[in-house]
Amino acid sequence: MTSSTEQTVKPYRPDGSKKEQVATMFNNIAHRYDFLNHFFSMGIDILWRRKAIALLKKAQPKKVLDIATGTGDFAFESLRLNPDKVVGVDISAGMIEVGKEKVKKRKKDDRITLQIGDSENLQFEDGSFDAITVGFGVRNFENLELGLGEMSRVLKPGGQAAILEFSKPRKFPIKQLYYFYFRRMMPFIGKLVSKDSSAYTYLPESVMAFPEGEDFRQIVLKTGFKSCAVHPVTGGIATIYLAEK
Repeated sequence: MTSSTEQTVKPYRPDGSKKEQVATMFNNIAHRYDFLNHFFSMGIDILWRRKAIALLKKAQPKKVLDIATGTGDFAFESLRLNPDKVVGVDISAGMIEVGKEKVKKRKKDDRITLQIGDSENLQFEDGSFDAITVGFGVRNFENLELGLGEMSRVLKPGGQAAILEFSKPRKFPIKQLYYFYFRRMMPFIGKLVSKDSSAYTYLPESVMAFPEGEDFRQIVLKTGFKSCAVHPVTGGIATIYLAEK
C-alpha cells in the first residue's frame, strides 16, 4: 500500500521524478495558466485566496513566503496583509517568468520577489518568515511530509501557514456536478486551450488521490505544526487549512 504522503499520480511518464514532471507540465501551460485557472473556477479561486489571507490578518505578518507561487496570484493577494516583503518560490521557470512580468507590470517590485525554488528544499534559514501561503501546490509535492516540514522549518515560532487546496464535495447535487465537470469537461477544455494533453487530466487525478480534511490535518500535525484548523469552502470543493507552528 502506498503511503498517503507519497503521491503516485504523475502527469506524464512512469519514468522520472514527479518533481521534474510537474515542472515540465507547468512550463508547458504557463502561457495560458492564469486564463484557465480563473475560467475553470469561474473566478471563485480569487475569493478562496482572499478568505485564506483574511485568516492570516490577525497575526499581521511582515514577511510572507508564497510556496508554489506559480504566476504570483497568492503573492499579490498577500499584499492585503500590508507586509514588508513577499517572496514567491516555484519549481517552474516558465511560471516564474510570467509572474515576474505581472509584478513588473503592476509595479510591485519593491514588495514582491519571485524566484525559482524547490518547496521540499527551501533555501532560507530557519524561522525566516512570519507567514506562509500555498495555493493548490502541496498536492504537487513529491514528498508531502518533507515539503510540509520545510514550511514549518522556515516559519518563525507562532507563525501561520494558510494552505488552500482542492477537496472533494460529498453532498448532492454539488458532488455529482463537481465530478462530471472535473473529470469530463475540464480535461477537454484544458487540452483545447492550453494545447497540453496531460495537464488537465493530471489535475483531477491528483485531487482524487490526495488526502484531505482530517487525513491531511493529521499529516500537517506530524510535520512540526502544533495546530491545524480545517475550513471547507464552496460546499467542500476546496479547503483552507490554517496551520500554526
